[in-house]
Parts: sequence; C-alpha cells; structure tokens
Amino acid sequence: MIEKAKHFATKAHQGQKRKNSQEDYIVHPIRVAETLRKEGYSKELICAGYLHDVVEDTDYTLTDIENHFGPTVKSLVAAHTEDKTKPWQERKQHTIETVRQGSFEVKALIVADKLDNLKSLQKELERHGDAVWSNFNAGCESQKWYNQSIAEAMTQGLTPDQIPNYFHQYKKLIKQTFD
Repeated sequence: MIEKAKHFATKAHQGQKRKNSQEDYIVHPIRVAETLRKEGYSKELICAGYLHDVVEDTDYTLTDIENHFGPTVKSLVAAHTEDKTKPWQERKQHTIETVRQGSFEVKALIVADKLDNLKSLQKELERHGDAVWSNFNAGCESQKWYNQSIAEAMTQGLTPDQIPNYFHQYKKLIKQTFD
C-alpha cells in the first residue's frame, strides 16, 4: 500500500516543480512520508504523507484517493487539503483550526508537511535571501504568523509524552527562520 501511494503521488505530480526551486515536486511528499515513517506511524498515515497534496495540486479527487487507498487515507488527505478558491488568510486560518481540533494523525500529517516546507524555505533564504518572499502569496510577516499559529495549535489536546520530536524541531526552525 505504501509503495502504491508513492507511485500514485509520483505520477500525479509528474512535471511539477517546488515553488521556490527547480526541485521536482515529488521530493516534498517523499520527505513528508519519510518523516511519518521514521516515527513508526500507520501505513495509512504514511500513505497520506505521500498523497497530501494530490487533491490540492492535481486533477485527482478525494474519490480517487478513497477508491485507491480507502476511507482512512481519504479522510487524512481531506483534512489536509485546502480549498484554493478561498483567499490565503481564510485557507490558512482553516488549517490552523484543523490542527488545533484535529486528531493526532491529522496533526502529525500537517506538521510533517509544514516542517518540510520550512526546511525548504530556509535553504532558499540562504541561497537567495529575502527575494524568496516574492514567490509566496503572503510575505514574511504573514508566513511567520501562520507557522507560529500552527506551532501553538499542534500540541492542543496532547500530553507531553505524545508530542513527537519533529514537533519540537518545527518550533525551533520557526524561531531560526523568523526571529
């Protein structure tokens, strides 16, 4: 099932590049899935790591995800998928609330994604400086607000022993990137 999800995502994102680089897009979902795999999470959550941007960024639908990977993976991908017809601020506020109120698996998926995005952003900032911000729908201050809000919401409802190491890594990277 995991290899099938990796193959499906690779095919779906074929020809796509990351926003700030010429890196093939599929590298991002692979890294997200790998973060989840290293934590020992379920095969469904790892599959969702590979597939988390498929509905948002390709012609595939949630029905396609469910038909190929079942209702659990579909539910995880659905929780992570933004409605791109809505304005940036509204979409990001919805994601923050999803993290705040979501299940552990939803939190784990979204934070793994945001951590990888922030790692990529930091590399691009090192290479190109503040010119990188022009590639985003919202600038540095808005990105700072969004990432800090995710970090505040991600531990809601979790006990300290439930918090994965990469959540701490995400918080640390936010400080390094924006402070």
